[in-house]
Amino acid sequence: MMKRLFAGRFIRSIGYLLSVHLVALLFFFGLRVALFIATDYDFPKEISEDYALQSVAFLRGLWFDNVIACYILLLPLAVFWIAGWFGYTARWLYRSSAFFFIFFYSLCFIISAANIPYFAYFFKPINSSIFNWFDYAGTTAGMVFGETSYYLPIALGLTAIAAFAYITLRLSRTFFLLSRNAAPPANRWKAAAFTFVTGTALIGLCFFGIRGRRGYNPIKVSQAYYCNDAFLNQLGINPVFNLMTSAIDDNRKENRLLHLMAEDEAIARVQTLLGRKGMDGISPIARRVEADSLPTRRNVVVILMESMSAHLMQTFGHETSLTPFLDSLWQQSLSFSHFYSSGIHTNHGMYSSLYSFPAMMKRNAMKGSVIPVYSGLPTVLKENGYHNMFFMTHESQYDNMNAFFRTNGFDDIYSQENYPADKVVNGFGVQDDFLFQYALPVLDRQAQSEQPFFSVLLTISNHPPYIIPPYFHPRSRTTEEQSVEYADWSIRNFMTDALKRPWADHTLFVLLGDHGKLVGTPECESPQSYNHIPLMIYGRDIAPRIVDAYGGQVDLAPTLLGLLGIGYVQNDFGVDLLKEKRPYMYFTADNLIGVRDSSRLFLYFPDTQQEIRYRTEGMTVQAAEDDPVFRDMKQYGFAMLQCAETLVQRQQTLNHPQEGKR
Repeated sequence: MMKRLFAGRFIRSIGYLLSVHLVALLFFFGLRVALFIATDYDFPKEISEDYALQSVAFLRGLWFDNVIACYILLLPLAVFWIAGWFGYTARWLYRSSAFFFIFFYSLCFIISAANIPYFAYFFKPINSSIFNWFDYAGTTAGMVFGETSYYLPIALGLTAIAAFAYITLRLSRTFFLLSRNAAPPANRWKAAAFTFVTGTALIGLCFFGIRGRRGYNPIKVSQAYYCNDAFLNQLGINPVFNLMTSAIDDNRKENRLLHLMAEDEAIARVQTLLGRKGMDGISPIARRVEADSLPTRRNVVVILMESMSAHLMQTFGHETSLTPFLDSLWQQSLSFSHFYSSGIHTNHGMYSSLYSFPAMMKRNAMKGSVIPVYSGLPTVLKENGYHNMFFMTHESQYDNMNAFFRTNGFDDIYSQENYPADKVVNGFGVQDDFLFQYALPVLDRQAQSEQPFFSVLLTISNHPPYIIPPYFHPRSRTTEEQSVEYADWSIRNFMTDALKRPWADHTLFVLLGDHGKLVGTPECESPQSYNHIPLMIYGRDIAPRIVDAYGGQVDLAPTLLGLLGIGYVQNDFGVDLLKEKRPYMYFTADNLIGVRDSSRLFLYFPDTQQEIRYRTEGMTVQAAEDDPVFRDMKQYGFAMLQCAETLVQRQQTLNHPQEGKR
């Protein structure tokens, strides 16, 4: 039956859609409660009775559930909106929308129910790895229906589907009758305007619900992480959201696997190059590093400096004095003159510096929906009684940092969510000097305990958009150079204040770039200022000297642990630069691989398989047959990267039924 612009009918249809939406959220909540009850997990004593802390997981779960519900709601909402323009209503419209909801929510409830046994087995939400089982449908079906413990989740899922279908069909019938009996409006033009404005606003809200947040990034899995408990951090993740985003992650071009040489050949070469025999049950490159003496239990403060290329320092030939403090500290520290970042993005610098795995081209190894577990500097220090803290300027979910670091050894994360709103200056949060001012009292409080602490401070101000605070007075003319001056000034203030603290007497201060930036004129396809970064280790009991050996961010953790005298099981690609020597250093820069020594630079582009060889003096191109060392450099870099790729992929495909359980 055709009517004109009956706003009353549109209101009834909105009531119907919102009712279904709320019912769906209620069912998601019920399935999350089932997961909470079914998971065999013993909370630590301080969390077991903290019901307020536990409830946050359910609130964050509602947030993620609403994202999926808004995806499903969008099309029916648009259809009813268009029908509202014409004052149209019909039984088939309500019934077909009901079947639409039943179909998609049935898929959601099946996934949510399947998540219960999946989580119990893997201690992580269901993800795209389940698609690997689809090639073995018979075996998978036998596993599902042959395991009696799965019967209850199966029954729960089927019950949820049946109950939701019944409620949705009843709602569609009830609201259709209300819509059909709605009286026509007194003014059809006002009704038309009301329908248009209301529908536009609701569709806008629906898109906002899909995005999940107002920040510069849409909602990610990282937003579910809020405490130090592995179960609560994952409880809030909607399994449908996790499955969808992990499948999307798998199909991104930058996440495709790297193939440089045969896997077994790469592993054998790395074992030889690093002098590793491997350890059964861990990895073929693992080894036990024995402590030389009793651990010193010194605190460690790492300042990971945004875009701080070595080429910005006068020490390395910059024309003007942009970094007077860093240049002076260089002379007072254990400093490394040929040190390279693993990649050219911050996530690469954090990943490699803390966990000693190389960057893999463009890929962000921290950003997947499935959070990988690594052994690295934070985890080793935590095992040795350290309290670990990470300070950043921006939102904690950026680059999935919150979830990744909480999973891999950090106790506390301090981010934009902790700072006053009036201190946030741009999309990257607060400025460097405020970050340092905020961190110092936190470090002071931690120093009062008997625990040594490990702290990482990630700066940002040497990154566009550049903002120079009015209270800092630079000497340079360009904003880009002024930002370098400001970054150096902020670090000077922090170090000056920190060194006045009693705890500074037994603390190692480590300063390095997360990566470099373009400085001056590019000398080749891979400007070395992008990867050549400073590394300084300062301590009052550390004798100043300059180490000329080649090294990189993957070597930071073994070198620091050696200075601390801590023994551990090493399962990474780093070496202790004070005890071992690399013939070359390798790195990546998005679409290329670089390997260099004191006089040569080898570049390789995997997409085109192009090879370029440079003599660094004068940056002259060399033919392949001119110097056999280039062949060794190529094999060295290829072996390291391919071995890392292989070990990461093997870790992701292993089953760890007890992973994460206490």
